[in-house]
Amino acid sequence: MQITTSTVSLTVDDVAASQRFFTTHLGYAEQVAAEGFASLSRDDAAVDIVLLARGSEVLPADQRDRRASGLILAFTTTGIELQEKQLRAEGVEITMPLREEPWGERLFQVTDPNGVIVQFVEWVAPSGSGNA
Repeated sequence: MQITTSTVSLTVDDVAASQRFFTTHLGYAEQVAAEGFASLSRDDAAVDIVLLARGSEVLPADQRDRRASGLILAFTTTGIELQEKQLRAEGVEITMPLREEPWGERLFQVTDPNGVIVQFVEWVAPSGSGNA
């Protein structure tokens, strides 16, 4: 098996709202869009995103009424302070402020209009590791 790309498919109530959020604030570009559907990508290593309207007939019957929940879409990045500052300046609500975990993970979170949690992560030497 050879995997050529990775895509996460999110079922949301308002495809257009999530599409605007990801293209305006997170650098995604629309590849294909139709009623209740949008395919988004970036030129870097970020995962592609497909947005599907909840209730869409293209979904299997047992999945049509579900929405994206209980998942965190995480992006590993560099310059995390700048990323948080830029998003805040754009009016994006930071739903979990920047913090550092003892194991070396620096992170913050935002939430898109449909409740999709997006986390930004930067890895550093763990606290107390002696590797400064």
